Amino acid sequence: MLIRRALLALTISAPFWSCANEVETAAPPNVVVILADDLGIGDLGVYNSESKIPTPNLDALAASGMRFTDAHSPSAVCTPTRYGILTGQYSWRTRLKQGVFQGEDTNLIDVDRVTVADLMHDAGYATGAFGKWHLGLGALADGKTNWNEPLVPGPLEHGFDEFFGIPASLDMAPYLYVRNHAPEQQPTDHVEDSERVRDGGAGFWRGGPIAPDFAHADVLGRIVDEASSFIESRAAASDGKPFFLYLPFTAPHTPWMPSAEFRGRSGAGPYGDFVAMVDDRVGHILSVLDEQGFADDTLVIFASDNGASWLPEQVEQYQHRANGPWRGQKADIHEGGHRIPFMVRWPGHVAAGAVRDQLLCLTDIEASLAGVLGVQLPRDAAEDSFDQSPVWLGSSDAAPRTAIVSHSSRGLFSIRQDSWKLVLGLGSGGFTPPATVEPEPGGPIGQLFNLAADPAETTNLYSANPEKVQELSALLESYQAEGRSRP
Repeated sequence: MLIRRALLALTISAPFWSCANEVETAAPPNVVVILADDLGIGDLGVYNSESKIPTPNLDALAASGMRFTDAHSPSAVCTPTRYGILTGQYSWRTRLKQGVFQGEDTNLIDVDRVTVADLMHDAGYATGAFGKWHLGLGALADGKTNWNEPLVPGPLEHGFDEFFGIPASLDMAPYLYVRNHAPEQQPTDHVEDSERVRDGGAGFWRGGPIAPDFAHADVLGRIVDEASSFIESRAAASDGKPFFLYLPFTAPHTPWMPSAEFRGRSGAGPYGDFVAMVDDRVGHILSVLDEQGFADDTLVIFASDNGASWLPEQVEQYQHRANGPWRGQKADIHEGGHRIPFMVRWPGHVAAGAVRDQLLCLTDIEASLAGVLGVQLPRDAAEDSFDQSPVWLGSSDAAPRTAIVSHSSRGLFSIRQDSWKLVLGLGSGGFTPPATVEPEPGGPIGQLFNLAADPAETTNLYSANPEKVQELSALLESYQAEGRSRP
């Protein structure tokens, strides 16, 4: 990895950014990436005026920066999206073809791959990750992580100077905190399956090993505190380095456990209250940046890893559409599974209050930050990442990408180009029934929608448009054959 990093460092040119139609040389910004877990685009007031959840901090973030209305996760579930963010590559190019990792799965990212943290580290940044990792820890041996051995490879082998967080989702055992290469405490105790159901309170967690110091309700606060301390340490540091902070929250993923001050805060039950708590914790991070004098010099990115897990009966019960007007929910191939909130703020560089409809994928973060820094990525890095920085910084309105590949939890694929979306199969491919549908004799074997005319994906045009089906199928096949979608 050191050889790869050295080659990458040689490609760094003088940083430049467009501001008010002028090009100026400036110090590189700090970068903070906050990733919510299972937050729906319709939860935020700025995206949904009828949301039953107060999100004043995220609404203010949008007002002071740029938000995207056609942003997507590369997958409708956790692990593939996190892989795409950190590597700029679709996860289906790896051994992870569908589904998610469990708490004891081992490292997914190839140690020779240039991650976004490698990019920032080689550009002179101090790098830290705090939160839900969910990309595996340790080497592949018997297929499970050995918590008694150093957790290598892990975040530190992928470009981060320090890491604190949990191995996977907050409902997946084992439950423990990891700092750098080791658990803070071994998971020597045991917790039973949670019996609390989603409508009655805290949601669900799987039973299994748990560390004595681990309490589910404390995790979000602990992660935010650790990230805040990282920011404060950078303010006190004398090395002059900018910092890169990757902050993948554990919430509002189940178990839904808002603290007492947020219970009843929303009109969308315990889930909505937990979203309100997430909004508050985002506000806390932004306040720490301000208090430490970093607000004007920091590029903040906020997004969710996929859509919300929000059932039709909950839409009816609370009159709240967590995934906005879009069809489906988390894990589904339809828009509600992977259309997400995405916002970027950098005062004086990103236009405040701007709204953009260019197609964007979370895999684009790596190439976009390379664009901000003036770095040329190696040809074999970030193969599915497009540089969105000209759009962010106002130097171009041209869409960096015109197509995007997404997949559901069950590995049902779609490809989107312009307003056309082809799904290579029938059903949702995820949590919404029916997940799979067998084609009828003579009927369509896939789904084709024109999102401009039919954003709710109600009319399947597959049989009526064989030329478009063939065109999009060929485009996906070319991405698969070439091993990349970025030119």
